[in-house]
Amino acid sequence: MTAIIGSPTRATQRTYSRWASLVILCAGALMTILDGNIVTVAMPAIQSDLGFSPSGLAWVVNAYLIPFGGLLLLAGRLGDLVGRKRMFTAGLAVFTLASVLCGVATSPGVLIAARALQGVGGAMTTAVVLGMLVSLFPEPREQARAIAVFSAVGAAGGALGTFLGGALTQALDWHWIFLINLPIGVVAWVAAVRVLDREPGAGLGKGADYPGAALVTGALMLTVYVIVGSGERDLSTTLSLALLAVTLFLAFTLRQARTARPLLRLRLFASRLLAGANAVQILMIATMYGFQFIGALYLQRVLGYGELLTGTAFLPAPVVIGLLMLGLSARTIGRYGAHRVLPAGLALITAGMGLLSRAPAEGSYALDVLPAMLLLSVGFAAAMPALTGLAMSGAREEDAGAASGLFNTTQVVGGSLGLAVLSVLAAGRTERLLGESTELVTATAEGYQLAFRVATVIAAAALALAAAVLRPSRPARSAT
Repeated sequence: MTAIIGSPTRATQRTYSRWASLVILCAGALMTILDGNIVTVAMPAIQSDLGFSPSGLAWVVNAYLIPFGGLLLLAGRLGDLVGRKRMFTAGLAVFTLASVLCGVATSPGVLIAARALQGVGGAMTTAVVLGMLVSLFPEPREQARAIAVFSAVGAAGGALGTFLGGALTQALDWHWIFLINLPIGVVAWVAAVRVLDREPGAGLGKGADYPGAALVTGALMLTVYVIVGSGERDLSTTLSLALLAVTLFLAFTLRQARTARPLLRLRLFASRLLAGANAVQILMIATMYGFQFIGALYLQRVLGYGELLTGTAFLPAPVVIGLLMLGLSARTIGRYGAHRVLPAGLALITAGMGLLSRAPAEGSYALDVLPAMLLLSVGFAAAMPALTGLAMSGAREEDAGAASGLFNTTQVVGGSLGLAVLSVLAAGRTERLLGESTELVTATAEGYQLAFRVATVIAAAALALAAAVLRPSRPARSAT
């Protein structure tokens, strides 16, 4: 009788523990996502206070992105080996400490070093989250709901970063965009230690390919460095660095094919779903970063918005994304299937970018920005959970950490690539028009229009690729 009464209690506790774990994982991921772009609106204040040069100021962002993007794959694999909980909690501790160092920085060098340390902690935290989530929720319907919640937090965090950066900088000062992580990080760390299930991991002796780790980490860091700094160097230097990155990737691939204990099993790329989802994600995230960053510049430099007003103007995006992901995404995917929901979402993203590419110099937020923002938000709310589910369904349980690290890596690479390409195109178009004596605001607006048109083409390419590759497998015909 006792066993009969106790069983529901244990099941209830287990259900509570899993959803509490999801909240903790989301909190950790939210901090790293926020800090990826929370500095954008605060950059002028940071430059004025610490005395950054115009070229040096870009490293407030780059110093975070390079280690973050470069270490995700290694951190994901190490999470499989030493235990994902251990990697997650260590990452939270490093990230929180680095945030405090950023907040008390009094010189450019200290801030850049602290931002790099933040990138390391962010990679450790983020790389294992999807693997832990898939293990916590193995049942397809619950997994779809959990992925929808996680995706909503991630998507909302990206847009909220712009708002919080403006609000905190204007209400207090720029130091608080980093110091706010201290209470959040401490609470999340304590909760993670108490609530998350311990996963012992396979052990470092079963897959610690250190030469391979050095090759791929160097290749990824160099790739992100080439992308984010492409507008600051001459073409020959950029091509030389890109060639070196490709060489390191080739050496890593050969190493993984021959070693007995690879860091990244090449069989992952044999999965049509995993490989295809990562390729689609690069294109989709490149498009969305174009909207987020170029859109913010359009509001400030063309429509004349201030820091706080720019952040406020972006608030509809996280609200729509959060409501749809939490309320509809899991049910929609469960009813129609991820392979149908994903193209529909990408089609809306393409339409939204196409609408935004018409934004003129004398435009208005209500007519030229908000409708496009709503289309993009609805499309992303549909596409991202579907894409995440497809990617992780293509990996085995023992590869979940590596697959999670790979998925997060392509997200960073896609965002960096989109931001670099679209920014260079916009700046080049604006400079050419200014050379033709075009008025500044008009030239700036036309530069952004070009960036949005290219982003529309990228979104259309993501749609075409998803339709071609991420289709459901046809059932085998029975023998007659």
